[in-house]
Parts: sequence; C-alpha cells; structure tokens
Amino acid sequence: MVKKILAALLAAAMVFSLVACTTPAGNDGGTTTAAPAEDTTAAPADDTTAAPADDTDAPAPAGDKVKITVFRCLYNRSAVDDAQVKKVQDAINARLDELGEAVEIEIHEIASSEYSDKVTMALAGGEINLLWNASWWGGGIGCDDLWRTNAAYDITDLLPGTKLWDAMPEGVWEASKYDGKVLFTPVYKETYEGYDMKAPKLVVEQVGQDPEFPEVKAGKDWYERMAAFDGYLQKCVDNGIAYPYMAYQFFYRIALDDYDFFGGSSSLLAVDRKTDEVVNAVDTEGFRKWAHLMRDWYDKGYINDAILDKSTPQGLNKTQDWGLQFWTNVPGDSLKNSETRDEQEEVMIEGITGWWTHSTTTLGSCFTVTSNCTPEQAKACVTFMGDLYTDQVIADLYTYGIEGEDYNIVNGVVEVNNDGTYCHSAWESTSVVPLTLMKDEPVDKVQSYVDHNNAAETSCAAGFRFDKSAVEAEWSACQDLNSKYGEPLELGSPVINDLEDVDEIIDAYLAELDTVGYQKVLEEAQRQYNEWKANK
Repeated sequence: MVKKILAALLAAAMVFSLVACTTPAGNDGGTTTAAPAEDTTAAPADDTTAAPADDTDAPAPAGDKVKITVFRCLYNRSAVDDAQVKKVQDAINARLDELGEAVEIEIHEIASSEYSDKVTMALAGGEINLLWNASWWGGGIGCDDLWRTNAAYDITDLLPGTKLWDAMPEGVWEASKYDGKVLFTPVYKETYEGYDMKAPKLVVEQVGQDPEFPEVKAGKDWYERMAAFDGYLQKCVDNGIAYPYMAYQFFYRIALDDYDFFGGSSSLLAVDRKTDEVVNAVDTEGFRKWAHLMRDWYDKGYINDAILDKSTPQGLNKTQDWGLQFWTNVPGDSLKNSETRDEQEEVMIEGITGWWTHSTTTLGSCFTVTSNCTPEQAKACVTFMGDLYTDQVIADLYTYGIEGEDYNIVNGVVEVNNDGTYCHSAWESTSVVPLTLMKDEPVDKVQSYVDHNNAAETSCAAGFRFDKSAVEAEWSACQDLNSKYGEPLELGSPVINDLEDVDEIIDAYLAELDTVGYQKVLEEAQRQYNEWKANK
C-alpha cells in the first residue's frame, strides 16, 4: 500500500525539500539513549485511500481560537532561549491566522536532559495538549508507556479528510496503530528498519582494505556478510587500531531478516518470519552462530576489553581508533559528509540486513495528543499538525526558527546560523516534504527516501503490540538474565558466570530463563499474537 500511494503522488512530493538543522550524534547502538539517525520524508496519500472529508481543516469561523500547549525536546542547542522560542511561536500563530485556522499554539521547549521529568510532571498536572515523544524514548513517556497509562488521545475519528491524514500514506497510519487506534502521529521519515556497517575512511586506507568490501557483499545472508569482515578486522589489529570492532548487543538487529524482535532490545521474544510464530530467538541456531563469532573475534583481539566493561573513551566515534561498527540505514548515507556524521569521512557498507517495516519503525519520532484534551483541543492539535506537515512556512519556522537570526537562505537553501539560539532537526519536527532544502542536501533527497521506503518489506507482525502487563514480573526477571547472559555473549565475553564454553553458557541461560517463568511470557506473547492475527 505504501508503495502504491507514494508512487502515485511522487511528482507532487518532489516540489518540496528535505531538511534538518543537524544530525544527531553517533548511532543507536551505543550504551546510552541516542536519537534516531536522521531526517524524514513523506509523500501524500492519493484519493483512493483518503477517508471521507469532514470540516476539520475548514477555514476558522469567527470567534475565539482554541489554544493548545505543545511540548518539544531540544537536542541541537545546549540551552533553551525562551525569548526566541516565543518569537517562533508568535510567527507560527501569525501564519495560522493567515491560513484561517482557529488554533493558537504555546510552545514549551525543554532541554533533552530534562525532558522526561518535566513532561511527566506536566502530564500529571494536565498541562500538555500535544507532545513529542518516540517508541524508543525512556523515562515513562515512550509510546508503550503512554499507551499503557491511557495518556494518549484516540484521534482515529478526527483524521479522515484532514491535511494530516493526507500527509502520509495509509500504510504508515496502519503500522502506527495501537489496538487498532491512532494514538500517535509519526514524524514521517524512513518507515523501515535496516542495518549497515561503517568504517573510518582513513583507517580503511591505512590498512589497505578495498573500500567496496567485495568479500562482505558476496555473503548470502546477514551471518556470512558479518563473518566476512574477519580479514579487515585482522588488518586493523595488525595496524595497531585499538578498537577494531565496536561491539554491541546486536543480534536483535543483525538477525532482522529472520525475525521481528517485537520484544524490544533483546533476543528474548521474536516472530519467526518463516513460521509466523513467536519464538525465543536465543534458542536458535542463528544466535549460537553469532555468539561463537563474537567469541572468536574477542579471542583474535578484534573486541577490546574496554567494550566489555563499558570503559571506552568519551568521543571515541570521532577518532581513528576504531575499525568497524553498525549504523542504522538511512537514505543518503553514502552522501553524508564530515559535517553531518561524527566529524569524519566514513565508508558505508550498506545492505548487511534487508529493510523491514515494523510496528515501531514508524514511531521513531512522533507526536502525541494527550488524553486530558477536550474534543475541541484534540481537533485543534490535528489541525495544527496538518499545517505543520504541509505548510512550508510553518515547517521551516518550527524546525529552523527565524530567518535572518537562526538561519539564512543562501541560493535557495538553508544555512544554519551557529550563533542562533533556536535550531531543530527534521526528524523530530515535521514531515520533511514541506521543508526548505538545507545546504549540502542532495536535490533528490526526497526521491531517495521514497525509493527506500518503497523497497522495504512489511513485517508479518507490523502493527502488533505486546502488552506485558500480565507477565510483568516474569518479563522483568527475564530481562535481568538478558543482562547477565545475553549481553556478555554478544560482546564476546570469555567467561560468564564461571563458564567459558559458549554452548554451555547458552544452555545455562535458557535453563535459568525457564526457572524465572520465561515459558509463561512466551505463551502469553503467542496468545496475544494469535488474537491479533485473527482480528487484523
């Protein structure tokens, strides 16, 4: 469906441009919470999928406006400048007036380090109408958290016929649903999940590695492709590279072609794509092969002990002291330069896994209308988001700030003013379709996103959400064992709980999982999955 819709109106979508103020640092494989990898793109849905129109986006009648409070997270500046935020807010409200909308917004911008705490307090006080969050966000305000606490407003019936509904393909809305309801509005970007590997260009040249990595690309599956890095990593060791492989707990990412890991950041729960059944991916041949490979790489010196005890130097990614690590695939990876990723040129080895649309891939960044809203406020939130996703003036204001102060337009593209006090990225602001193109962005960036989204496969479990509440205690105990066994296994640790043999460690892991109630978790997940399949 996504392919059909995007192809239909691609020509219309190309009149707009893709932008972001800055790219979030690093990748999402580190030990700390990191922002998703890059910008977003969208193409409007065609008439064959649009729901019947209502008057949500009709010009505002005379009378009072509906005021909504909007909370957003600040990544790209060290401190919030309330005066500049107010200036942006006023400019957006003036534009809403021009569009005839009976909506007025009040923006609360909060530094990322304080965001979870302040949002939690404001939610408790009923002070928020619209907030930014994400499926991966912690602190009790991630999508699952707001779903479980009934903190999100069901906007399903408010969407038909609106600008917001038409701004994204219907398939994206479907994959984003919880219990068949639209509770979260995706910031439309790459709608898939897939993983590549990257290496510093200077290191690749130093060790004499072919930058095309032909031996890797010749691999028939994810395991063969990863195992084929052995020769390059040995060259890194021989040339004194301190951290040849930046190991992470990675199986639930690298085995993406075999499983939908709906259980989160571990291998404890997944849907087997071949059987369409819920399984413990730890208890598979693939996991054992991966654990053996990691141990082999540790024994060969590819994985530094500092990786195991998480004592790597701060800022390591920006040095030439490492050889290989994973990267979340984003359209245009090969076009990124030193200004947009880790301040150094890097070789991208794409296609380690395929590209998959999952339940969480559309919600890597999203907006939530809060359940404390009145119907009028909820409708106003939908109206505002519709304009944010379709109007270039509002999209540029909300993302970049005030032209001439926070950014400048030079030769038709955005150049961010480093002295400006307001600056956001597209991935956490809006659909990139209406945004003005940023300096150094390729002119075909939107096309690239469309092509990537069209090429992604939709997972058999896309849209399924596992409610762990009935097995919360057992699941928590299983997660503790994942920390005890799973993570060390995937980091190549030579000794785990006095055991050295990889297979013996895995067997002990599985036995302890059963002791703490894993089978109960598995049965509950399978029951819910079967019920979901029967009703979808």
